[in-house]
Amino acid sequence: MSSNGKTDLCLDGSRVLVTGWAGFIGSALIWGLNLRGCDDIVVVDRLRRSDKWRHLAPLRFRDYLEADELLPRLQAGTLGQFDLVVHLGACSSTSESDVAYLIHNNFEFTKTLCHWTLNAKGRFVYASSAATYGDGQQGMSDMDRDLDKLRPLNAYGFSKQLFDRYAWRNGLLDRIVGLKYFNVFGPNEDHKGDMRSVVNKATQQAQATGRVELFKSYRPEYRDGQQKRDFLYVKDAVDMTLHLAEKSQTAGLFNIGSGVAHSWLELTAAVFKALERKPAIDFIDMPTDLRPKYQYFTQAAIEKLRATGYTRPITPLHDAVQDYVVNYLMPGALLDSGVGLTLSKPQKSDSPVGSFQHP
Repeated sequence: MSSNGKTDLCLDGSRVLVTGWAGFIGSALIWGLNLRGCDDIVVVDRLRRSDKWRHLAPLRFRDYLEADELLPRLQAGTLGQFDLVVHLGACSSTSESDVAYLIHNNFEFTKTLCHWTLNAKGRFVYASSAATYGDGQQGMSDMDRDLDKLRPLNAYGFSKQLFDRYAWRNGLLDRIVGLKYFNVFGPNEDHKGDMRSVVNKATQQAQATGRVELFKSYRPEYRDGQQKRDFLYVKDAVDMTLHLAEKSQTAGLFNIGSGVAHSWLELTAAVFKALERKPAIDFIDMPTDLRPKYQYFTQAAIEKLRATGYTRPITPLHDAVQDYVVNYLMPGALLDSGVGLTLSKPQKSDSPVGSFQHP
Protein backbone atom coordinates (compact mmCIF):
# COMPACT_ATOMS: atom_id res chain seq x y z
CA MET A 1 0.00 0.00 0.00
CA SER A 2 1.28 3.47 -0.87
CA SER A 3 1.62 6.45 1.45
CA ASN A 4 -1.68 7.91 0.21
CA GLY A 5 -3.60 4.74 1.06
CA LYS A 6 -4.02 3.40 -2.48
CA THR A 7 -3.12 -0.22 -3.04
CA ASP A 8 -0.89 -1.03 -6.01
CA LEU A 9 -2.53 -3.04 -8.78
CA CYS A 10 -1.61 -6.72 -8.89
CA LEU A 11 -1.42 -7.77 -12.52
CA ASP A 12 -1.71 -11.45 -11.66
CA GLY A 13 -5.46 -11.70 -11.14
CA SER A 14 -6.41 -8.41 -12.82
CA ARG A 15 -8.81 -8.14 -15.74
CA VAL A 16 -7.11 -6.12 -18.48
CA LEU A 17 -8.15 -4.51 -21.77
CA VAL A 18 -5.40 -3.77 -24.30
CA THR A 19 -6.02 -1.88 -27.55
CA GLY A 20 -3.53 -2.14 -30.40
CA TRP A 21 -2.51 -5.50 -28.98
CA ALA A 22 -1.45 -7.06 -32.32
CA GLY A 23 0.96 -4.24 -33.08
CA PHE A 24 4.54 -3.90 -31.97
CA ILE A 25 4.43 -2.60 -28.40
CA GLY A 26 0.92 -3.99 -27.89
CA SER A 27 1.86 -7.61 -28.55
CA ALA A 28 5.03 -7.19 -26.48
CA LEU A 29 2.86 -5.90 -23.65
CA ILE A 30 0.65 -9.02 -23.78
CA TRP A 31 3.84 -11.08 -23.64
CA GLY A 32 4.94 -9.15 -20.56
CA LEU A 33 1.53 -9.56 -18.90
CA ASN A 34 1.59 -13.30 -19.59
CA LEU A 35 5.01 -13.62 -17.99
CA ARG A 36 3.61 -11.90 -14.90
CA GLY A 37 0.79 -14.41 -14.63
CA CYS A 38 -1.92 -12.31 -16.29
CA ASP A 39 -3.99 -13.82 -19.10
CA ASP A 40 -7.50 -12.50 -18.30
CA ILE A 41 -7.04 -10.05 -21.13
CA VAL A 42 -9.44 -8.75 -23.77
CA VAL A 43 -7.40 -7.70 -26.80
CA VAL A 44 -8.56 -5.16 -29.38
CA ASP A 45 -7.18 -4.32 -32.82
CA ARG A 46 -7.95 -4.05 -36.53
CA LEU A 47 -6.47 -7.13 -38.17
CA ARG A 48 -8.20 -7.02 -41.57
CA ARG A 49 -5.64 -8.10 -44.20
CA SER A 50 -2.62 -7.53 -41.99
CA ASP A 51 -0.34 -10.39 -41.02
CA LYS A 52 -0.19 -9.07 -37.44
CA TRP A 53 -2.34 -12.09 -36.54
CA ARG A 54 0.91 -14.08 -36.31
CA HIS A 55 1.71 -12.25 -33.06
CA LEU A 56 -1.40 -13.84 -31.52
CA ALA A 57 -0.37 -17.49 -31.67
CA PRO A 58 2.32 -17.54 -28.91
CA LEU A 59 0.33 -15.36 -26.45
CA ARG A 60 -2.47 -16.01 -23.94
CA PHE A 61 -5.62 -13.89 -23.66
CA ARG A 62 -9.33 -14.28 -22.90
CA ASP A 63 -11.05 -12.71 -25.91
CA TYR A 64 -10.45 -10.76 -29.12
CA LEU A 65 -12.49 -7.82 -30.37
CA GLU A 66 -12.31 -5.76 -33.56
CA ALA A 67 -11.59 -2.10 -32.77
CA ASP A 68 -14.79 -0.80 -34.37
CA GLU A 69 -16.84 -2.95 -31.99
CA LEU A 70 -15.15 -1.77 -28.80
CA LEU A 71 -16.92 1.48 -27.90
CA PRO A 72 -20.44 0.17 -28.71
CA ARG A 73 -19.78 -2.93 -26.59
CA LEU A 74 -18.40 -0.88 -23.69
CA GLN A 75 -21.29 1.57 -23.79
CA ALA A 76 -23.80 -1.31 -23.95
CA GLY A 77 -22.19 -2.83 -20.87
CA THR A 78 -21.62 -6.24 -22.46
CA LEU A 79 -17.87 -6.45 -21.77
CA GLY A 80 -18.04 -6.02 -18.00
CA GLN A 81 -15.49 -4.24 -15.84
CA PHE A 82 -11.72 -3.94 -16.22
CA ASP A 83 -9.11 -3.26 -13.56
CA LEU A 84 -6.73 -1.86 -16.16
CA VAL A 85 -7.13 -0.41 -19.66
CA VAL A 86 -3.92 0.07 -21.68
CA HIS A 87 -4.67 2.06 -24.81
CA LEU A 88 -1.94 1.58 -27.41
CA GLY A 89 -4.15 1.49 -30.50
CA ALA A 90 -3.50 4.40 -32.85
CA CYS A 91 -2.33 5.36 -36.29
CA SER A 92 1.41 5.49 -35.58
CA SER A 93 2.68 6.57 -38.99
CA THR A 94 4.71 9.76 -38.67
CA SER A 95 4.16 10.40 -42.39
CA GLU A 96 0.34 10.18 -42.30
CA SER A 97 -1.09 13.33 -43.91
CA ASP A 98 -4.82 12.78 -43.28
CA VAL A 99 -5.13 14.98 -40.19
CA ALA A 100 -8.88 14.39 -39.81
CA TYR A 101 -8.23 10.65 -39.67
CA LEU A 102 -5.47 11.11 -37.10
CA ILE A 103 -7.63 13.29 -34.88
CA HIS A 104 -10.55 10.85 -35.03
CA ASN A 105 -8.37 7.81 -34.40
CA ASN A 106 -5.74 9.18 -32.01
CA PHE A 107 -7.66 11.90 -30.17
CA GLU A 108 -11.43 11.41 -30.17
CA PHE A 109 -11.28 7.66 -29.62
CA THR A 110 -8.79 8.12 -26.78
CA LYS A 111 -11.03 10.71 -25.08
CA THR A 112 -14.05 8.42 -25.17
CA LEU A 113 -12.16 5.37 -23.90
CA CYS A 114 -10.48 7.39 -21.13
CA HIS A 115 -13.76 8.76 -19.79
CA TRP A 116 -15.41 5.34 -19.93
CA THR A 117 -12.53 3.77 -18.00
CA LEU A 118 -12.53 6.42 -15.27
CA ASN A 119 -16.31 6.26 -14.92
CA ALA A 120 -16.00 2.49 -14.51
CA LYS A 121 -13.34 2.98 -11.76
CA GLY A 122 -10.57 1.39 -13.85
CA ARG A 123 -6.95 2.45 -14.32
CA PHE A 124 -6.20 4.11 -17.66
CA VAL A 125 -2.73 4.02 -19.25
CA TYR A 126 -2.26 5.34 -22.78
CA ALA A 127 0.47 5.84 -25.36
CA SER A 128 1.54 9.37 -26.10
CA SER A 129 4.77 9.84 -28.06
CA ALA A 130 8.17 11.53 -28.04
CA ALA A 131 7.03 12.99 -31.40
CA THR A 132 5.18 15.60 -29.31
CA TYR A 133 8.58 17.17 -28.48
CA GLY A 134 9.21 18.24 -32.07
CA ASP A 135 12.79 19.34 -32.70
CA GLY A 136 13.55 19.34 -28.97
CA GLN A 137 14.28 23.07 -28.73
CA GLN A 138 11.78 23.30 -25.87
CA GLY A 139 13.39 20.38 -24.10
CA MET A 140 12.11 16.86 -23.58
CA SER A 141 10.79 17.17 -20.06
CA ASP A 142 7.77 15.05 -19.14
CA MET A 143 6.60 17.62 -16.59
CA ASP A 144 2.96 18.43 -17.30
CA ARG A 145 3.47 22.19 -16.97
CA ASP A 146 5.60 22.28 -20.12
CA LEU A 147 2.92 20.99 -22.51
CA ASP A 148 1.98 24.33 -24.06
CA LYS A 149 5.59 24.95 -25.09
CA LEU A 150 5.86 21.90 -27.35
CA ARG A 151 5.72 22.15 -31.15
CA PRO A 152 5.34 18.74 -32.89
CA LEU A 153 6.88 18.49 -36.36
CA ASN A 154 4.24 16.22 -37.91
CA ALA A 155 0.51 15.55 -37.78
CA TYR A 156 1.00 12.32 -35.83
CA GLY A 157 2.81 14.18 -33.04
CA PHE A 158 0.11 16.86 -33.14
CA SER A 159 -2.66 14.26 -32.69
CA LYS A 160 -0.87 12.83 -29.65
CA GLN A 161 -0.25 16.29 -28.24
CA LEU A 162 -3.97 17.08 -28.56
CA PHE A 163 -4.93 14.42 -26.04
CA ASP A 164 -2.04 15.19 -23.68
CA ARG A 165 -3.18 18.81 -23.49
CA TYR A 166 -6.86 17.86 -23.25
CA ALA A 167 -6.11 15.53 -20.33
CA TRP A 168 -3.97 18.19 -18.64
CA ARG A 169 -6.48 21.04 -19.01
CA ASN A 170 -9.37 18.90 -17.80
CA GLY A 171 -7.61 17.53 -14.72
CA LEU A 172 -7.35 13.98 -16.07
CA LEU A 173 -3.55 13.75 -15.81
CA ASP A 174 -4.00 13.57 -12.05
CA ARG A 175 -5.81 10.25 -12.55
CA ILE A 176 -4.26 8.58 -15.62
CA VAL A 177 -0.82 7.73 -17.03
CA GLY A 178 0.47 8.88 -20.42
CA LEU A 179 3.58 7.26 -21.89
CA LYS A 180 5.92 9.18 -24.20
CA TYR A 181 7.67 6.35 -26.02
CA PHE A 182 10.98 7.24 -27.64
CA ASN A 183 12.66 5.12 -30.37
CA VAL A 184 11.53 1.66 -29.35
CA PHE A 185 12.82 -1.34 -31.32
CA GLY A 186 12.67 -5.10 -30.98
CA PRO A 187 10.75 -8.28 -31.80
CA ASN A 188 7.24 -8.14 -33.32
CA GLU A 189 7.78 -4.99 -35.42
CA ASP A 190 8.02 -7.02 -38.62
CA HIS A 191 4.63 -5.82 -39.92
CA LYS A 192 5.45 -2.09 -39.81
CA GLY A 193 6.91 -1.67 -43.30
CA ASP A 194 8.75 1.65 -43.62
CA MET A 195 8.03 2.38 -39.94
CA ARG A 196 10.23 -0.51 -38.79
CA SER A 197 13.26 0.40 -36.71
CA VAL A 198 16.63 0.98 -38.31
CA VAL A 199 17.87 -2.13 -36.48
CA ASN A 200 15.34 -4.20 -38.38
CA LYS A 201 16.01 -2.52 -41.72
CA ALA A 202 19.80 -2.52 -41.30
CA THR A 203 19.86 -6.22 -40.44
CA GLN A 204 17.89 -7.00 -43.59
CA GLN A 205 20.11 -4.78 -45.74
CA ALA A 206 23.36 -6.09 -44.29
CA GLN A 207 22.31 -9.70 -44.77
CA ALA A 208 21.25 -9.04 -48.38
CA THR A 209 24.04 -6.73 -49.58
CA GLY A 210 26.65 -6.46 -46.83
CA ARG A 211 25.95 -2.74 -46.57
CA VAL A 212 23.56 -0.40 -44.73
CA GLU A 213 22.01 2.89 -45.92
CA LEU A 214 21.64 5.91 -43.61
CA PHE A 215 20.30 9.38 -44.31
CA LYS A 216 22.74 12.23 -44.84
CA SER A 217 22.66 15.09 -42.37
CA TYR A 218 21.32 18.47 -43.50
CA ARG A 219 22.45 20.42 -40.45
CA PRO A 220 26.10 21.48 -40.20
CA GLU A 221 26.38 20.70 -36.48
CA TYR A 222 25.73 17.00 -37.20
CA ARG A 223 28.01 14.97 -39.43
CA ASP A 224 26.45 12.19 -41.52
CA GLY A 225 25.42 9.38 -39.20
CA GLN A 226 25.94 11.47 -36.07
CA GLN A 227 22.26 12.35 -35.68
CA LYS A 228 21.25 10.94 -32.30
CA ARG A 229 18.18 9.27 -30.89
CA ASP A 230 17.17 7.68 -27.61
CA PHE A 231 16.88 4.00 -28.57
CA LEU A 232 15.02 1.70 -26.18
CA TYR A 233 14.59 -2.07 -26.37
CA VAL A 234 10.95 -3.10 -26.40
CA LYS A 235 11.45 -5.45 -23.44
CA ASP A 236 12.51 -2.46 -21.34
CA ALA A 237 9.58 -0.43 -22.68
CA VAL A 238 7.19 -3.18 -21.57
CA ASP A 239 8.81 -3.39 -18.14
CA MET A 240 8.50 0.37 -17.63
CA THR A 241 4.90 0.38 -18.87
CA LEU A 242 3.79 -2.39 -16.53
CA HIS A 243 5.65 -0.83 -13.61
CA LEU A 244 3.64 2.37 -14.06
CA ALA A 245 0.42 0.43 -14.62
CA GLU A 246 0.86 -1.30 -11.28
CA LYS A 247 1.55 1.94 -9.38
CA SER A 248 -2.04 2.96 -8.64
CA GLN A 249 -0.90 6.11 -6.82
CA THR A 250 1.08 7.31 -9.86
CA ALA A 251 -0.35 9.63 -12.52
CA GLY A 252 0.82 12.03 -15.21
CA LEU A 253 3.06 11.93 -18.27
CA PHE A 254 6.22 9.80 -18.28
CA ASN A 255 9.05 9.50 -20.77
CA ILE A 256 9.71 5.90 -21.77
CA GLY A 257 13.29 5.88 -22.99
CA SER A 258 16.82 4.87 -22.04
CA GLY A 259 17.93 8.34 -20.96
CA VAL A 260 20.94 8.09 -23.30
CA ALA A 261 21.26 9.34 -26.89
CA HIS A 262 23.19 7.21 -29.39
CA SER A 263 24.14 8.01 -32.98
CA TRP A 264 22.94 6.07 -36.01
CA LEU A 265 26.58 5.03 -36.53
CA GLU A 266 26.68 3.49 -33.05
CA LEU A 267 23.43 1.68 -33.74
CA THR A 268 24.53 0.25 -37.07
CA ALA A 269 27.91 -0.73 -35.63
CA ALA A 270 26.04 -2.86 -33.09
CA VAL A 271 24.04 -4.47 -35.90
CA PHE A 272 27.17 -5.35 -37.88
CA LYS A 273 28.81 -6.75 -34.73
CA ALA A 274 25.79 -8.94 -34.03
CA LEU A 275 25.97 -10.23 -37.60
CA GLU A 276 29.76 -10.68 -37.30
CA ARG A 277 30.32 -8.45 -40.33
CA LYS A 278 32.56 -5.47 -41.01
CA PRO A 279 30.64 -2.15 -41.04
CA ALA A 280 29.91 -0.78 -44.51
CA ILE A 281 27.63 2.28 -44.69
CA ASP A 282 26.29 4.37 -47.58
CA PHE A 283 24.82 7.81 -46.88
CA ILE A 284 21.80 8.56 -49.03
CA ASP A 285 19.68 11.66 -49.65
CA MET A 286 16.80 12.23 -47.26
CA PRO A 287 13.44 12.78 -48.99
CA THR A 288 12.85 16.52 -49.32
CA ASP A 289 9.44 16.38 -47.61
CA LEU A 290 10.99 14.71 -44.55
CA ARG A 291 13.86 17.17 -44.04
CA PRO A 292 11.91 19.91 -42.18
CA LYS A 293 10.21 17.27 -39.97
CA TYR A 294 13.32 15.28 -39.03
CA GLN A 295 14.42 14.99 -35.39
CA TYR A 296 18.20 15.27 -35.13
CA PHE A 297 18.45 14.64 -31.40
CA THR A 298 16.21 12.96 -28.85
CA GLN A 299 17.03 11.96 -25.29
CA ALA A 300 14.48 11.08 -22.66
CA ALA A 301 14.63 12.65 -19.23
CA ILE A 302 13.66 9.67 -17.07
CA GLU A 303 14.11 11.11 -13.57
CA LYS A 304 10.34 11.23 -13.13
CA LEU A 305 10.09 7.51 -13.95
CA ARG A 306 12.94 6.70 -11.56
CA ALA A 307 11.21 8.68 -8.80
CA THR A 308 8.29 6.22 -8.92
CA GLY A 309 10.61 3.46 -7.73
CA TYR A 310 11.71 2.09 -11.09
CA THR A 311 15.26 1.00 -10.24
CA ARG A 312 16.00 -1.69 -12.79
CA PRO A 313 18.98 -1.21 -15.10
CA ILE A 314 18.16 -0.39 -18.72
CA THR A 315 19.58 -2.73 -21.33
CA PRO A 316 22.72 -1.28 -22.97
CA LEU A 317 22.24 -0.61 -26.68
CA HIS A 318 24.80 -3.20 -27.76
CA ASP A 319 23.17 -5.97 -25.71
CA ALA A 320 19.68 -5.06 -26.87
CA VAL A 321 20.70 -5.13 -30.54
CA GLN A 322 22.56 -8.39 -29.98
CA ASP A 323 19.50 -10.05 -28.44
CA TYR A 324 17.16 -8.76 -31.13
CA VAL A 325 19.35 -9.68 -34.10
CA VAL A 326 20.66 -13.04 -32.91
CA ASN A 327 17.63 -14.42 -31.10
CA TYR A 328 14.74 -12.94 -33.11
CA LEU A 329 15.64 -11.47 -36.51
CA MET A 330 18.04 -14.15 -37.71
CA PRO A 331 15.80 -17.11 -36.76
CA GLY A 332 12.60 -15.19 -37.62
CA ALA A 333 11.23 -15.61 -34.09
CA LEU A 334 8.39 -13.76 -32.34
CA LEU A 335 7.86 -12.97 -28.67
CA ASP A 336 6.53 -16.12 -27.02
CA SER A 337 4.95 -16.16 -23.56
CA GLY A 338 6.35 -19.65 -23.08
CA VAL A 339 9.89 -18.23 -23.26
CA GLY A 340 11.45 -16.48 -20.26
CA LEU A 341 12.49 -12.86 -19.98
CA THR A 342 16.25 -13.31 -20.03
CA LEU A 343 18.40 -13.70 -23.12
CA SER A 344 17.89 -17.00 -24.90
CA LYS A 345 20.83 -18.99 -26.28
CA PRO A 346 22.98 -18.55 -28.27
CA GLN A 347 24.22 -15.51 -26.36
CA LYS A 348 27.27 -13.76 -27.76
CA SER A 349 27.38 -10.72 -25.50
CA ASP A 350 29.42 -10.76 -22.31
CA SER A 351 26.85 -8.53 -20.61
CA PRO A 352 23.50 -10.16 -19.82
CA VAL A 353 20.26 -8.34 -20.49
CA GLY A 354 19.16 -7.86 -16.90
CA SER A 355 16.44 -5.23 -16.89
CA PHE A 356 13.47 -7.52 -17.40
CA GLN A 357 13.83 -10.27 -14.86
CA HIS A 358 10.46 -11.59 -13.75
CA PRO A 359 9.43 -9.82 -10.53
